[in-house]
Amino acid sequence: MATTTEAPTAGLEAGTSAPAVIRPKLHGRAFYESIGSPKYILAPMVDQSEFAWRMLSRSFIPASEQRNLVAYTPMFHARLYKDTENYRQCHFQAVRPDDSNDATGTAATPTNPTPTTKPWLDGNPAIDRPLFVQFCANDPDALLGAALKVAPYCDAVDLNLGCPQGIAKKGKYGAFLQEDQDLIFKLINTLHKNLPIPVTAKIRILDTRAATLAYARNVLAAGASILTVHGRLREQKGHLTGLADWETIRWLRGQLPPETVLFANGNILQHSDLQRALDATGADGVMSAEGNLSDPAIFSRPPDPGTETREYWRGKDGKGGYRVDAVMRRYMDILHKYAAGQDPPSRRELFVPGDDTAWMEEMDRAEAEQDEPERKKRRRDVTNGPKSAKSRALSPNYSAMQPHMFHLLRHFVSKHTDVRDLLARSRAGDLEAYERILSMVERKVAEGLIEYEARGAEMFAGDEVLGPEADAAEVVEEDGESSRGAVKRCKRPWWVVQPIIRPLPKEAMAKGAVSLSKKDKAKLKAAGNVEAAREEGKDEEVKKNEEKEDQSVQEKVLETDDKLLAG
Repeated sequence: MATTTEAPTAGLEAGTSAPAVIRPKLHGRAFYESIGSPKYILAPMVDQSEFAWRMLSRSFIPASEQRNLVAYTPMFHARLYKDTENYRQCHFQAVRPDDSNDATGTAATPTNPTPTTKPWLDGNPAIDRPLFVQFCANDPDALLGAALKVAPYCDAVDLNLGCPQGIAKKGKYGAFLQEDQDLIFKLINTLHKNLPIPVTAKIRILDTRAATLAYARNVLAAGASILTVHGRLREQKGHLTGLADWETIRWLRGQLPPETVLFANGNILQHSDLQRALDATGADGVMSAEGNLSDPAIFSRPPDPGTETREYWRGKDGKGGYRVDAVMRRYMDILHKYAAGQDPPSRRELFVPGDDTAWMEEMDRAEAEQDEPERKKRRRDVTNGPKSAKSRALSPNYSAMQPHMFHLLRHFVSKHTDVRDLLARSRAGDLEAYERILSMVERKVAEGLIEYEARGAEMFAGDEVLGPEADAAEVVEEDGESSRGAVKRCKRPWWVVQPIIRPLPKEAMAKGAVSLSKKDKAKLKAAGNVEAAREEGKDEEVKKNEEKEDQSVQEKVLETDDKLLAG
């Protein structure tokens, strides 16, 4: 349903400063269809769904299917964004001055000291759309003020109602607003009535389906055009995250009006899980967070056997994935081009077995340079490093480099600890240092491929998933009790990007990843008389003790913290 409000700057072409293109504000499914009805959603992630990462994720998707992915920015703090220019510059780089003298812009002159601007990175209509900007907030006016500043450069503004972290509890935002449904309504409704683009919201499920349904209806009644539902409780995080509840999302789908646009979030490890989630939940789209951090190609369909490029490796068992060196190359090229504003270095073809290996000797010489005197190294780094410390500090694309690399290389560095150590010492924006890390990764991948070509699964002897004994291993179903089934399905050699699979809650407790407090241990010890009570027929007492034990685990979940995602 269209309204009378108009969007201010939708439709600008990259590199121009043309006047704003006016279009009516759409709502709900009409809006969703106007941006291409995307089925895949790159989640908002704390400091990790920035422009460069969005570009990397989009780069694996064919040009004809780009509108099938909508991406979110990282979560921004509404009050800080509204009030602080430096905060805005450090988090969202939508435009830059156009000081050219050609027909595409107006140069600064003595009579016109303020040059026009042109699209730059975040929300650039040519390369970074569809895009939703997410804010956390507890003040409707602050939220509106922040949203108005980004409205010209995105397709919608999203309210974060899912962040479960301690900082959100302290600041009263994210999932810690869910007890204040009146405030949630005001936040969304203020944007719905006053913002020239649609508002959306992301929530978590509540303790009961009835409460979750009432929550969803409140968000939609306030004016949200799209509702994203993370199928986990606020308390499910860290080691006790557990599986997302797709069944509740499916139930919600049936209870909400059919015109409701619903996105599902949770349990996405591989590309095939995207369609599984769509089928299981009935949602219009499915969102990926951690799965995307581990494999930015997760939204693209894997190549058919026999059509792989050098970037995609397929093993003798038919399983495959994108190579870590290939993905890292793409990421580095994006940083060179967009963050540093320079041409990426020329690169040789990715190595495959059978290629000339003479380049490895060059790598030996490059590694030898690391032994040069420290003073000389510092002088060289200053001379050839990034443009300036200030430009590095202002770019959100540089600050995210190290955590992204650790996610991409999580399985790789567990074997190659020298790369891990070098990565740990790297500085944000030091592209030269990261190029050296990339060179090390490329060589080690090449060595791994050569060994695999010669030995096959024997190189993984002792590994029940990758080793020669894998075929004889028992079939393990995926359920809510064990992560073994997911590991068996998803595990690949260390040179392939792949998901980080968390132990499920019972496994985490059994392994000691989550330790109980003395109070919790005392409760569990007191519950030790349950069997005796059952023998005496004291069923009610048994039931009460079991409920207390469940509450103890629930309290433990509340104490678990996960710094990765915004919910």
